Amino acid sequence: MDNATAIWILVISFVGLVLLRFPISLTLAGSSILTLLYLHVPLAVVGQTMLQGISTLSLLAIPFFILAGQIMSEGKMALRLINLAQVFVGSIRGGLAMVNNVACLFFGNISGSAVADVSSVGSVMIPMMKKKGYDTDYSVGVTISSAIQGVVVPPSHNLVLYSLAAGGSVSVASLFLAGIVPGILLCISLMITSYVTSVRRGYQKGELIAWRNVPKIVFDGLASMMTAVIILGGIFTGWFTASESGALACLYAFILTFLIYRDVPVSRMWVILKRTFRTVSMVMFLIAASASFGYVLAFLKVPAMVTDLMLGISDNPIIILLIINILLLILGAPMDMAPLIMIMTPILLPVVTSIGMDPVHFGIILMLNLGIGLLTPPVGTVLFVGAAIGNISIPQATKSMMPFFYVLCIVLLILTYIPGLVMWLPNYFK
Repeated sequence: MDNATAIWILVISFVGLVLLRFPISLTLAGSSILTLLYLHVPLAVVGQTMLQGISTLSLLAIPFFILAGQIMSEGKMALRLINLAQVFVGSIRGGLAMVNNVACLFFGNISGSAVADVSSVGSVMIPMMKKKGYDTDYSVGVTISSAIQGVVVPPSHNLVLYSLAAGGSVSVASLFLAGIVPGILLCISLMITSYVTSVRRGYQKGELIAWRNVPKIVFDGLASMMTAVIILGGIFTGWFTASESGALACLYAFILTFLIYRDVPVSRMWVILKRTFRTVSMVMFLIAASASFGYVLAFLKVPAMVTDLMLGISDNPIIILLIINILLLILGAPMDMAPLIMIMTPILLPVVTSIGMDPVHFGIILMLNLGIGLLTPPVGTVLFVGAAIGNISIPQATKSMMPFFYVLCIVLLILTYIPGLVMWLPNYFK
């Protein structure tokens, strides 16, 4: 039995199953089983590693974060956050586009998901922008690009996945702190791009909000954002663990949505729970399958090989990080975000730590890379959802988001090579 042959079996079976359109969880588990069969390793190892992969208390935070986001998405929280954003930037030229940028940042602090962002904010903002004279393709491009903020700003459940994939050695609290400044930088960059594009296309200024309505709008918006405050405040102060903060956020979201604002009847809670259970089941199966795949990678010493390969190409950190960014952007096009986090973290983390990069810094870079991948075909989930809401073709949506895509890539490079922007808050609160 040869390790090189085993690696080829792992790679070829993985790619083959992906091309045959098997679910990614079954692909990870299937390629692991085929490789272990060749190596004559007992298949019980697969089951054991899968169970170990999901037998950790830190995973409890993910179902709570998802449930809180689902509850808030069901009501009119997106509309309240849009109104809040309109108070601050709605009266500027191209103001609705900037409102879109800011609203996605606000909602990202609640949902932690780019797809939830574009679904909730986009369903309100895209028709609103079209009604106010904005081109449909531009409305979609702004929305899907702004939604990427949701994978970086806390409480992104993808950051929890990264912490898990890193073996639990990276603090979730540090990752949440690290995502704040990049999230603000992303929002400012997208707002500048939106303004310049709006001026070039001749879009008009937005309408001023009547002062008598401002207090209620601000109160409702801040009340909606309290879900994120509960999660982040509880974790950062050390009063609650991530799981406990998530549970309290669910309780607050339930009270706000069903009892105070009464946006939807309580009977809808069953639909929300079913949707949450379906999502959590997929995530947990993915984590379990990724654990078995990671075991095989470690058994074959693939991370060490990749590290040696990268350092063999160049010992210059600038070159290595550029290669990693390009690799992740390419992989983000055909694959979804969650499986790539689980697959690439154990492979690339030894590489970046060997050149002195902090694992927390790499976590944010990984999130932004794979978030940008959600905008690119053939498997751009956010791209597809935005195009469906705007009722335009995928090529139209792709073309419309390209100016924002370039800006996102520039921000990615800035965050990659200026680590202080990412690490300032985590280091300050150490």
